[in-house]
Amino acid sequence: MRSAVSSLIVLSALLALPAQASEPADENWGEDDWAEDSWAEEEPESRWHGFIEAGTGQRIHNDPAVGRAETLEDLRIRIETSGFHGDNSYVLKGDLLLDGVEEQAGIDLREASYSMTLSDSWDLKLGQQVLTWGTGDLLFLNDLFPKDWQSYFSGRDTEYLKAPSVATRASYFGDGANLDLVWIPDFTPDRYINGERFSYFSPVAGRNVAAPQGRIDAKQPDNRIANSEWAARLYGAVSGTEWAVYGYRGFQPQPNGVNKSGEPVFTRLDVIGGSVRGALGQGLANAEIAWHLAEDSDGDDPLLPNDQFRFLLGYERELLPKLTLGLQYYLEQTLDYAALERSSASPYNPHEYRYLYTTRLNYRMWQDNLTWSLFVYHSPSDDDQFIRPSVSYRFDDNLSATLGANLFSGKRPNTFFGQFEEGSNLYGRLRYAF
Repeated sequence: MRSAVSSLIVLSALLALPAQASEPADENWGEDDWAEDSWAEEEPESRWHGFIEAGTGQRIHNDPAVGRAETLEDLRIRIETSGFHGDNSYVLKGDLLLDGVEEQAGIDLREASYSMTLSDSWDLKLGQQVLTWGTGDLLFLNDLFPKDWQSYFSGRDTEYLKAPSVATRASYFGDGANLDLVWIPDFTPDRYINGERFSYFSPVAGRNVAAPQGRIDAKQPDNRIANSEWAARLYGAVSGTEWAVYGYRGFQPQPNGVNKSGEPVFTRLDVIGGSVRGALGQGLANAEIAWHLAEDSDGDDPLLPNDQFRFLLGYERELLPKLTLGLQYYLEQTLDYAALERSSASPYNPHEYRYLYTTRLNYRMWQDNLTWSLFVYHSPSDDDQFIRPSVSYRFDDNLSATLGANLFSGKRPNTFFGQFEEGSNLYGRLRYAF
């Protein structure tokens, strides 16, 4: 609610600005266009565009904890525009969403931002915006900005995996390095699995649970400066190799801690890390590390998450014309593991080392109108996997369709992907852009 109020304030300010275009209108240039009078300061009006999309998704298996087959029943209308106000610019992008699964309607304000050039070296961006950084392909080490896992698992466009937040982003551009500083005054958590659309494994119950009894509705930290989120990225390039150093101070993006009353809570989190990315052979390689410093620094409180070390290696290349392959290796090491074992007798403690591999295959054909895609997560340590096949076809410049699946499996119900096996689904989306 607090984030929605902040978004409406930003939206009201943007709508009050003079409407000028971010791009010039298409025109037929003639002799008069080159005359001195043609270089007028007036710019065309802003262009409004968007799309209408219908989506549906059905479970492959019955999930008795949820009690319904649908995982996606969306009717979405996107409206967006952008333009300039003097030397500054603005972007307005929002969705009207009718959600048949949760039986509600609302506005998802994706962006309502205002960007200013403060000097030759400094830019400032204010308002509702989607933030992202890091080198992982659908894996996040140093990117602690909010994610929408309900959208990702139910078959919405991958764009909706990243959730927006009201933030201030200051960017410095130097000769040898650049700097991004982000302040999110009101902590914005993930749109996590809370039992409404998908069931999840409860260590207390020893089985999957869902709403209403199993609904997670964790209270967010109080809205004050001490509870703000802060993030920084220092980055540059040396001899064609990109490098970056990251920092974050805030909270765990999901309520994976429990207080003494047994209520789920968001616990403190600090993160430091770094990454490199550059050409290797005929492809592009990347590596990233991150230390997640949790509130339970000694690791002896079984109700709070331990510190973690995270590591990623990735490689992508084109195998054949229009056929690309991407591979990743990802590791999570739970630190102070001996202390966790001493303090917790739970049979559901995480492994000390959780690792997984990902594979991405994309193939484009018929003048890029038809795209086949496959993304696979496989964890040998947890013995579970998540497979995401999809095919998209563009009929013309306006109409497109997507069919796909979210397929979860695992040998144990308490692993990350294994708990969602009964949430496996097939989905389809039809979009008309205007």
